[in-house]
Amino acid sequence: MESGSSAATPAAPATEGPGDSDPGGKGLKANAIGYASNIVIGVASTAPGYSLAATLGFIVAVPGVGLQAPAVLLVSFVPMLCIAFGYRYMNRADPDCGTTFAWVTRAMGPHLGWLSGWAIIAADIIVMASLAQIAGIYTFLLFGWQTAASTMWAVTIIGVIWIAVMTWICVIGIELNAKTQTYLLAAEVATLAVFAVVAIVKVYVDSPAGSINPDLGWLNPFGISSFNALIDGVLLGIFIYWGWDSGVAVNEESEDSANGPGKAAVISTLLLVLIYVVVSFAAQSYGGTKELIANQDDVLSALGTQVFGSPLDKILIIAVLSSAAASTQTTILPTARTSLSMARWGAIPKTFGTVSPRFQTPTVSTIVMGVTSIVWFIGVNLVSQNVLGDSVTAIGFMIAFYYGLTGLACVIYYRRAILSSAKNFLLAGLLPLAGFLMLAFVFVRAYIDYGTKGYAEDFNYTPPLLGIEVPIIIGIGGLLLGGILMVWAIGGHRAFFRRKLEVADPRALDDEEIAAVDTIAPEAGV
Repeated sequence: MESGSSAATPAAPATEGPGDSDPGGKGLKANAIGYASNIVIGVASTAPGYSLAATLGFIVAVPGVGLQAPAVLLVSFVPMLCIAFGYRYMNRADPDCGTTFAWVTRAMGPHLGWLSGWAIIAADIIVMASLAQIAGIYTFLLFGWQTAASTMWAVTIIGVIWIAVMTWICVIGIELNAKTQTYLLAAEVATLAVFAVVAIVKVYVDSPAGSINPDLGWLNPFGISSFNALIDGVLLGIFIYWGWDSGVAVNEESEDSANGPGKAAVISTLLLVLIYVVVSFAAQSYGGTKELIANQDDVLSALGTQVFGSPLDKILIIAVLSSAAASTQTTILPTARTSLSMARWGAIPKTFGTVSPRFQTPTVSTIVMGVTSIVWFIGVNLVSQNVLGDSVTAIGFMIAFYYGLTGLACVIYYRRAILSSAKNFLLAGLLPLAGFLMLAFVFVRAYIDYGTKGYAEDFNYTPPLLGIEVPIIIGIGGLLLGGILMVWAIGGHRAFFRRKLEVADPRALDDEEIAAVDTIAPEAGV
């Protein structure tokens, strides 16, 4: 690939293989999927149906939020949109499937880069247990087998099968991944749309008991009784947006790899906020706050019976099932590609960088991800269902950590270019920085709240262990474990940890060729 500037010399990673940063350079299938597939994967990975079913009731239940739940979802969207711009511009400079790992390494150094990669992998493995659990339960509910749905060993077996099937699909090719996601997401979004329309129509036509006419005032965050109530709601709201970055993790397999996936990230967040606000409006309008709070664990299934009646209520079960299944698959994708990138950069053992010549997918990383997820899922179920619930809460720490660092990395990497125009300053500087600051605040606030006795009693499922709340043990403890593993990795991968910091050419944001090629070591004095 030719340099876009004769004044700057690209700073090639010390341990990165020749051409590894180019689309297909790692052996992945270049130009395998299009822009639409990037958006589909980004939206599907958040599991909109599952996320709403499992989270909306808890947001409504936060004291002081109530009918302002749509406003909470809007506020939660803001840091996600800001970070999405960070993803867009960092992907433009370096369309590496390691995403945050690669970008933080370049801009902020190998140690923070390694920890960012670990946060992605750990968060994805932890959430797989919840997704597999939902997939198992809803498989039985679809056929009306209520007893099996409440039997731990039966749900575990079906959940393991779901993980195995989705792992196999991820191994045999990205095109099949994209097609599967398209069908699953289409069924999910169509069902949610029908639910919203029917629910609103019934509110105006039938006025069911407990229903409330929709009010645009529900979108006003200033209608929330206190700032603390807003933040507590946002702590929950951020989780349901997590996952849109999966569409960027397949950048090396995408058409227009430097621009398409990054733009898709921004569009994905916009589509998600539209889905969440519309469905939350319909749900609380039909059921009122009392109904949503009474069915916090599964809002959509409870309302589906009332909105559609039997047997049409099965379509919402299908929506949540397809949502969990799709997200199971799209959670494996970024994890496998993160570890592939880390291996190719020389940050972890080389075997994780193995790519199948036949399928052009990261086979070892994908299979290890699937197996590890199964082990974690079985282990958590054997310990306690309450631990499973707290593990989902704990993921918020890891989300805020690696999303936030991506935003900060964008500002640091482009620091010599963001003042070139008002547009660059806003989109590549101010917004990613704002996203970082908001998520840093959420991280600290989550640590304080989840460790506070009164809050913990309301929101945590498991009693504290040695005086420490379980979400903190899993979330913060998981990040600290990454630090320990990194110390071990330093011993065997010294070349990677000796990498120098890089900075974008001052003209990078105004010239796509320069952005995609030229990075300068700060000490070069350019």
